[in-house]
Amino acid sequence: MVPDVSTGSDSRGLIAYLFGPGRRDEHTNPHVVAAWDMVGAPDPGRDPAATYSQLARRLDHHVDLRTRELGGKKPPQHVWHCPVRTAPGDRYLSDAEWAEVARRVVHATGIAPDGDERACRWIAVRHAEDHIHIMATTVRADGRRPRTHQDGRRAQAECRRIETEFGLRRLKSGDLTAPRTPTGAERAKAERQGQTVTARQWLRERAYAVAAAVHTEADYFAVLQSLGIKVKTRLGPETGDVIGYSLAAPGETNSASEPVWYGGSKLAPDLSINRLRERLPDQEVADRPQSVADPAERWQHTIAAIQTAHTALDSDDDATAQAHLAAFGDALYNIASATPGPHRTELRAAASAFNRARRSATRADHQAAHALRAAAKELAYASNDPGGLAIALIFATVHLARAAAKWHEQRGHQQQAAAADEAFRHLQAGYQQAATPVLADLTRRTPRPDTARRFEQDLRAALPDHADRILADPSWAALTTTLTRAETNGHNARRFLAEVGTERELDSAEHPAEVLNWRITAQPNRRTQAARSRSTRRSVSPEAAITRPPTAPPIGNRSEEPGRSR
Repeated sequence: MVPDVSTGSDSRGLIAYLFGPGRRDEHTNPHVVAAWDMVGAPDPGRDPAATYSQLARRLDHHVDLRTRELGGKKPPQHVWHCPVRTAPGDRYLSDAEWAEVARRVVHATGIAPDGDERACRWIAVRHAEDHIHIMATTVRADGRRPRTHQDGRRAQAECRRIETEFGLRRLKSGDLTAPRTPTGAERAKAERQGQTVTARQWLRERAYAVAAAVHTEADYFAVLQSLGIKVKTRLGPETGDVIGYSLAAPGETNSASEPVWYGGSKLAPDLSINRLRERLPDQEVADRPQSVADPAERWQHTIAAIQTAHTALDSDDDATAQAHLAAFGDALYNIASATPGPHRTELRAAASAFNRARRSATRADHQAAHALRAAAKELAYASNDPGGLAIALIFATVHLARAAAKWHEQRGHQQQAAAADEAFRHLQAGYQQAATPVLADLTRRTPRPDTARRFEQDLRAALPDHADRILADPSWAALTTTLTRAETNGHNARRFLAEVGTERELDSAEHPAEVLNWRITAQPNRRTQAARSRSTRRSVSPEAAITRPPTAPPIGNRSEEPGRSR
C-alpha cells in the first residue's frame, strides 16, 4: 500500500479532477468513502444536485475563515493531498475498508487526529478499484495549522500496519530518500505520447548518466544541453552563483506550449545542486593526469577501486561505505557505456535499478570514494576493446552489488536492499551473457596435459584448502589457459595463485575457479610494466626524478568529448 503526500493551493481544481471523468476517462463511479463528517459532506458522486462548487465551498470553509482574518490572503500550500494505492496483485478493498484506511491515515499524519473536533476538514474519494485520494484543507477550526511534520513517513508507517492487518502485500519501508513517483497525469501523458517512461523518469536517467561521466558542474550543464535537454539555472540575488537548476525534456510542454520544468531535487534527492557539487569538485580536473600509457589501466584501476569499495562495506565506517555506494552507482552507468555487446542492456538496467540503492539517510563522505569515482569516470571515454578485462570488471560489480544489498539489509534499509538485489540480478544476467562465450573459448585453448598437471601442483601448493573445489569447478580448464597467459606476461603461476587467492575468502564462492580466473585477468602485465619503467628511467634525468612531485596514477585523458553517446 503506497501513500504519496503532496501539498498545493488549488482545492477546487483537485475536486474537479477527483469527481471528473479523468484524463483518459479512467475514473469510474467517483464517490466519497469517508470524510470529516459523512452527514454534512456533500457527495457529487451520489447526489447530482451537489455540484463541485458546493463541495469546494464546504471544504474551504475553515480556509475562508482564516482568509478573512488574514485580510484575504490564503495560507500557502493549504491543500493536502494523499493518494493511497494498493500494490499490484492485491485484492480490491471494499468502501468500508477504504474508509478505515482514510481515517487511519489522516489520524497518523496529524490532519485529523481521532477525537479532535477542531481538526482539518477532509474527504476520501474513490474513483478506481485500487486506490483512493484523501484531500484536506490544512487550516483547523481554531485557525491553527495542523502538525504534519514528517507526514509522509508517518503515512508510510501506518500503511505498513494496515497491510499486516488487512492481509495485503507487505511493501518495503522507505526513509524519505526515494525520488518522487510520477503522478497519474505524468503517466497518462507518457501513454498518450507512446512513451514507456514519463518525462520525469527520462530526465532522471539522463541526469544520472551525465553526472557519472563529467568532471565539473559546467560540464554537467553543457552535456545535458548537448542532448537537447533544456537547462534553467537559478542565481543567488547577491553573489550571482547558481543556487538551483531545472531541466525540461525535449518537446515536453504544457497546455500553453511552455516547457515543463523539473527541479534537480525533484528528480532525485542527490541530483540537487548542492548534492551534485559534493561529487563534482572543480579542482578534480586540475589534479587529474592528462594521459594514460596503457588503456588497460583504466579497467584495472576501476576493478581495484571496486574491490576497495567491497572492503569499505565490510568496515564500521558507514559514511565511507555510503560514499562508495554512491560512487558505485555512477560507475555502473559508465561501465554500461564502455562495454559493448548484447549484455549492455542488462548493465543499463542494473544502473537504473541501483539508483535507489545509492543513497540512504546515512550522509556520505564522498571524498573517501574519490578513487572509485575518478577511475570509473575514465571508462566514459574508453575507446579500446578491453576483452577479458570488461568481464572481470562486470564480475567484480556482481559481487559488490550483492554486498550492497547485504549492507542495506543489515541497517534496515528495505527499499535500498531490494534495489541493490534487483541490480545484482541484472548484473549477474549481464555477466552470464558476456562470460559464457569467453569461458568457452578459454576452455578450447587449454594448454598441454603436462602444463595443466603442473598448474594443478601449483594450485595445491598455493591454496591447499580450496584446491579440491577449484579443480572440481567446470571453469578449471579455462583457468589453466589464463594461467598460461599470466606466465607469458611475466608472472609465476604458484606465487600468483597464492596472491590472488588471499584477496577475499573463496569458501562462499559458488565457482571458485571463475573467481580466480577474473582476478588473474585483472592483473597488470608485468613485462609491459617493466618495459615502461625502463623507458621512463631513460627519459627522465636524475635531477628531474628527484625534484618532480609525486602524482596520482594516470587514469585517462580529457581530450575526448565528455559524455558522448555510443
